[in-house]
Amino acid sequence: MISRIDLRGDSLPEGGALRDLLPRAEFDVAAALDKVRPICEDVHHRGTAALIEYAQKFDGVTLERIRVPGEALKAALEELDPAVRAALEESIRRARIVHAQQRRTEHTTQVVPGGTVTEKWVPVERVGLYAPGGRSVYPSSVIMNVVPAQEAGVESIALASPPQADFGGLPHPTILAACALLGIDEVYAAGGAQAVAMFAYGTEECAPANMVTGPGNIWVAAAKRYFTGKIGIDTEAGPTEIAVLADSTADPVHVAADLISQAEHDPLAAAVLVTDSAELAAAVEAELEPQVAASKHIEDRIRPALAGRQSAIVLVDSLEDGLKVVDAYGAEHLEIQTADAAAWAARVRNAGAIFVGPWSPVSLGDYCAGSNHVLPTGGCACHSSGLSVQSFLRGIHIVDYTRDALAEVTHHVVTLAEAEDLPAHGAALKARFGWKVPQQ
Repeated sequence: MISRIDLRGDSLPEGGALRDLLPRAEFDVAAALDKVRPICEDVHHRGTAALIEYAQKFDGVTLERIRVPGEALKAALEELDPAVRAALEESIRRARIVHAQQRRTEHTTQVVPGGTVTEKWVPVERVGLYAPGGRSVYPSSVIMNVVPAQEAGVESIALASPPQADFGGLPHPTILAACALLGIDEVYAAGGAQAVAMFAYGTEECAPANMVTGPGNIWVAAAKRYFTGKIGIDTEAGPTEIAVLADSTADPVHVAADLISQAEHDPLAAAVLVTDSAELAAAVEAELEPQVAASKHIEDRIRPALAGRQSAIVLVDSLEDGLKVVDAYGAEHLEIQTADAAAWAARVRNAGAIFVGPWSPVSLGDYCAGSNHVLPTGGCACHSSGLSVQSFLRGIHIVDYTRDALAEVTHHVVTLAEAEDLPAHGAALKARFGWKVPQQ
């Protein structure tokens, strides 16, 4: 059901050579660009009419308008299962606790007497958030996008989610209910690249946004790449990933269950176990079969995901080697199920989020840990972070120097300007002092 990669016996290669040995899903965003480009430009030129046409073509629904009526949001919340509402409210409460602590404050540094630099943090004015549809419904992604944007102080927040034929062309009612719980009343029935284009260009119904965030399929990722530079994005999210670093102390029942939990997202989902214990590897392999058989999405998601080239059990000589492997892999979600798990977790450099010990499974982070589940995939954790309040803030430096403070440093500025063959830069200072460099 799942393949093995045996890295025991020889010293591990470094850098890219090690990454090339590890499993990874094929996710060619560059190739998808050619297909999303005409869609995005069609939305640019025809606006709502194009969105309605694509809803018919891709989602099989006939729409008269893209914006979801306020009554539909209210009705979705009123009709929501009370247990689901309670769970969403708890997820929101915990997310707010964590994200409220991420707020940055203005700070002023006195560089020299009379010379200060202040860094102030300003939220993005308007963001477009994306909640995926398709195989599953993700009200949790609504929470993970909306809460950090709200805690950052973003004033204008809009959300898009694909229209659903089963719900009269509206997004899934649980998505709408989550929006209502969070106070988001600007919601659009739009999915895929066309939703990103709607936010990037604006339409008759939707004002353009400064930034788009949220996970989605390859078409959403390709559209984000297409608009990079015009709008801000969080990340080009690829198929979800879990990596588990485990030793002989790990419970194979837990490990198998956690691998399956990510595999049920998508046939391209990655499930990777890295261990120095051949006994654990064998026990997890044995445990996968009965647990998969007892699952729901077996043939369309779980089996293809576990059997795909993106999933594997990786055998290493030691946990030290295992640490090198998981750092090279840079998983979206990394579980540490070892003795002294916290100490090993503290040494990890590359991961979207780290889950420590047997009682911190990825599923907890997906819903109710308080952390954010919009995380870098495809190895991007080596340079990118998950979604947070910081994602929606811009740092602006405010420079405030007196005449004396400027005079004191002018000779350095003039020297550097001339060294770069940009004499007008130095002249801009000399003009303030009668075209002479102040004496030091």
